[in-house]
Parts: sequence; structure tokens; C-alpha cells
Amino acid sequence: MPRRRRPPRSGAITELPPLRILAQIAALQSIYYAVALILMLFTTLVAGSKFSLDLVFGWISLRGDTTQGWLMAFVWMCCAGAVVIAIVALIQRSKLVPDFALSLHFIHLIIVSLYTGFVPRHAMWWATMACSSAATVALGMWGCRWRELQPISFGGSGGNRDQGAATENGHAAGGDDVGAEDDEEMGFSRGRGRGRGRDGAGEYEMTVGMRGSDAR
Repeated sequence: MPRRRRPPRSGAITELPPLRILAQIAALQSIYYAVALILMLFTTLVAGSKFSLDLVFGWISLRGDTTQGWLMAFVWMCCAGAVVIAIVALIQRSKLVPDFALSLHFIHLIIVSLYTGFVPRHAMWWATMACSSAATVALGMWGCRWRELQPISFGGSGGNRDQGAATENGHAAGGDDVGAEDDEEMGFSRGRGRGRGRDGAGEYEMTVGMRGSDAR
């Protein structure tokens, strides 16, 4: 008896081809750094300080004992929000969100370590990245599930057809009622040979064709 094979594990590797996975990771990483670059350039211009790539690819400025460090943490959280929107638009699958979100932050850790030559040592940097990862996973899964649960519209022809059928049935039922009222006004009922008058007094028999006989 042949052994049953285990079902494949649900995840990005089994759901998407490798080239598409790499393209989506590259797109998310590019959006992440593009938003960080724009926001950090804006904050430095407003504060009147000098802009440097160390703000994006470094970890020294992200510390908890300075105002600039807290501002950088806020900027990275805003970048996480932009990544959530990109995940909902590009990935669209809630069960794939943790793979892409965690891969994004892991790649960022590698890039920061290679750029500075050291693994980040500030606790504020690790806390910011942990909060950013959790927010990206939670909001990304919520957004993808909300999109998956949206009803699919196939056009309004079905509703119009149903409404037309209901209208026709209503007219048909109304026609039967009108016919029944006409029969009652004429003084006889269908399927019976006897009936009562309109005032309810007296009985009579239907005499079909008798008027011509009487005339003769």
C-alpha cells in the first residue's frame, strides 16, 4: 500500500514561484527605503540639520536618550505603515504576510550591519524594529483579510433580471385576482354550476345558450 504524502506547508515558497517572491521582496524593500529616505530628508530640512545616509542605513542616531532618536523611531514606524499598504496591494494573501514582513526587517538588519560594520547595539533600535515588525504583520494580515472578504460584483444584470421576473409574477398574480373579481361580479364561480347573486340572496343556475332557445 503506497504511503500518503504530507500536504505542503502553506507559505510563500509553496504558493508563489521563486522569481515572483524575489521581485515582490525587492519591491517592498525599495518602497521601505524610498519612504524612509523621503521622510528623513524632510525632517532634517525642517530641523535645519544635515542629512546623511547614516540616518537610513545606520543605527547610531536611533537612540532613546535624544529627541532626534525618538523622531527617527517615529519615522521608521511611518515607513512600516507604508509597507502595510504595499503588502495589501502587492501580496493580497493574509497567510503570506508574516513571511514577507519578517523578511523585510531581517534584510534591513543585514544591510544595517554591513553598512556600519557592526550589529546594532542600541536597545532603542531593536525595540523600534520589533514594534515595526509586529505592526506590519498585524495590520498587513488585517488589511489582506478585509480585502479577501470583500464581495465580488458581477454586474447589475442579475438583479435587474430578478426584479423583472418578480414584476412579471406580480402582474400575473394581479391578473388572476382581477379575473376572480370579475367572475364574482358576474355572479358565478369557476368550476361550479351554481352560485349566489351579488347581494347574497337567491340562487341561480348557469344557463349557457338558453337565451337563444327562449327567443325561438
